Amino acid sequence: MKTFLKILGALFLLLILLVLGFYGWASYSTRRILSETHVAHNVDFPIPFPLSDSDKAARGLEGAAADSVALVEAVERGRHLVTARYVCGECHNPAFGGGVMVDAFPIGTLLGPNITLGKGSRTLNYTAKDWDHIVRHGILPDGRAAIMPSEDFKSMSDQELSDIIAYIRSAPPADNTVPKSKLGPLGKILVATGQIRTSVSIIGDHQSPHMKYPPMAAPTVEFGKHLAAICSGCHGADFRGGPIPGGDPAWPPSRNLTPHATGLAAWTYDDFVKALTTGTRRDGTPLRAPMTLMTKYADNMTPVEFQALWAYLRSLPPVDHAIP
Repeated sequence: MKTFLKILGALFLLLILLVLGFYGWASYSTRRILSETHVAHNVDFPIPFPLSDSDKAARGLEGAAADSVALVEAVERGRHLVTARYVCGECHNPAFGGGVMVDAFPIGTLLGPNITLGKGSRTLNYTAKDWDHIVRHGILPDGRAAIMPSEDFKSMSDQELSDIIAYIRSAPPADNTVPKSKLGPLGKILVATGQIRTSVSIIGDHQSPHMKYPPMAAPTVEFGKHLAAICSGCHGADFRGGPIPGGDPAWPPSRNLTPHATGLAAWTYDDFVKALTTGTRRDGTPLRAPMTLMTKYADNMTPVEFQALWAYLRSLPPVDHAIP
């Protein structure tokens, strides 16, 4: 019996050492991944975008008056982008003073920083290049990978990003120093094993130019594709749905949005709008998180945006992918 207990104790000790060794490797690998530096192209764009010469001439504006109108209109466009299409407030809070992206042990605590012009701001001295790198590439000013879902915003045009910056800068300054995000034990293991990837690695291409202006707002597949880019982070590049990468463990798999029988084939445009605005599916069942967060944004979408998004989803190749 003593021999058996000694063997059992030795095996238990070996198991502990293996677990500690694996966790040590995961911690080291995560630090290495997050400390690597990355390079993206240098981008510059005006904040805000100025009025065109023809627009100024048509309105009889010039000089400071034209600049003032350009800023007001950029802020208003940015307001719509943030409240209807890009969900900045979910991570940074609606006032942009900092918020919580994920707070789920043992994955970790991922915090959205203060991006206003107040004390504790992480973006106070950001240039257009810095904004481009963090928002559309997932790269911090020092070159390290950011914990931000930048793959959702990589298709954002220069003007849209400029408008969003103008709107955020117009917000009341918030004095709030947000602590840095921390990964828990499981979060480190998921990063080290590639189950959670940084945006900079997902995007991959950091040299291709961005669109200067977004597609014209019209009920077209082209405009709908542009709008749907932010949906691909949860629903996948081909919109077949499935487990949400890096999401809260409590979130169910995202749904298939393609026009297949396992997706939205039986849905009508009215079903689609109802789901987004009321949080109720075609069969009457309620949407679940994180889609429950989307209704407040859908309330601010225009009919043209709904029509374009629906036109694009109906144009997708049907994918047979049933989601339980």
